[in-house]
Amino acid sequence: MSSVSPSVVFAPQLKVPATYMRGGTSKGVFFNLDDLPAAAQVAGAYRDALLLRVIGSPDPYGKHTDGMGGATSSTSKTVILSRSDDDSHDVNYLFGQVSIDQPFIDWSGNCGNLTAAVGSFAINNGLVDAARIPENGVCVVRIWQQNIGKTILASVPITNGEVQETGDFMLDGVTFPAAEVPIAFVAPVEPDEAVFPTGNIVDTLDVPGEGVFSVTMINSGIPTLFFNAADLGYTGTELQDAINGDSIALARFENLRLHGAVHMGLSPNIEAAKLSQHIPKIAFVSGPQEYTTSSGALINAESIDCHVRALSMGKLHHAMMGTAAVAIGTAAAIPGTLVNLSAGGGMKDAITFGHPSGTLKVGATAICTDAGQWQVEQVVMSRSARVLMEGVVRVPAPETC
Repeated sequence: MSSVSPSVVFAPQLKVPATYMRGGTSKGVFFNLDDLPAAAQVAGAYRDALLLRVIGSPDPYGKHTDGMGGATSSTSKTVILSRSDDDSHDVNYLFGQVSIDQPFIDWSGNCGNLTAAVGSFAINNGLVDAARIPENGVCVVRIWQQNIGKTILASVPITNGEVQETGDFMLDGVTFPAAEVPIAFVAPVEPDEAVFPTGNIVDTLDVPGEGVFSVTMINSGIPTLFFNAADLGYTGTELQDAINGDSIALARFENLRLHGAVHMGLSPNIEAAKLSQHIPKIAFVSGPQEYTTSSGALINAESIDCHVRALSMGKLHHAMMGTAAVAIGTAAAIPGTLVNLSAGGGMKDAITFGHPSGTLKVGATAICTDAGQWQVEQVVMSRSARVLMEGVVRVPAPETC
């Protein structure tokens, strides 16, 4: 017998046009701003409640069974795009990192991986002026990243007037080949901003109960803390299970991250730092070593410059976040940082680093001014992207959530 009273009337679900896309090593649900319900077209509680329900958060079971999320930091993501009202850009890109087990969306940073999908979505949804799209060739989509106020250029291949998604470009961390999409992060640190918030290339971080550590604190792509793997008791070649299966280690990394956030000036105190899971990122580096990736591939030490492992939303990432790769490329280009030293030191315009799923090459152009301040002109890397599904996502209206 049904336990539902026949007198109870429930509202039907909303139908919201959406596209499910992979960008780099991440997946997310993409929306055209104009397709969202009117109340969700502006920032606020209604928008957050709607997107949380789309993803299936918060989920105490950690599965996202009742939503579009994949219950990992790489797959709990939403994107809202709109046509730019600035002639120097084509599209506005707003990113939301959705917490898995908390009713919270972090709007404080960018997703570099999903950036690779922004250009193709914008072209497919009429957000790029048709006159800028060649019949065959490359369309450089000028993206305004709203979360951090930066310009990104995505070079999207076009064949017969349509976005080309298929190709033979392999990105470690992604199973199948696709078309290559070069991404250029233009001036990820403005000339009037500090690449190193503390003014130091290497800082000393004293964390009660954990110890004293050398750390490079950098603000490029996304604020990131780089530690030496050996100082944390690691070789630097660890895969996900070695970290994510160790609750003590994860708690320690979070403690280091929170104290680093305060030291960088991102938060006034530890309690405030806990409110932002997205920034700063925390990573550890080591010199080049032979290792076996999560897919079983053997990577020779001679094929990489260094190793980098990074955590996102409290867990070791299965590959590398795009924004963290920007930080890695920047730090590698500046002599004396822990990333630069792990890669052998000296001036570098590009490095190839090892991560749990394989390797990634990232290049950066950084200059030191006469005043002794570092400036970053751009950071470049290649990703890929494709549409997984498009149509409508069905979701209960926030009033009924």
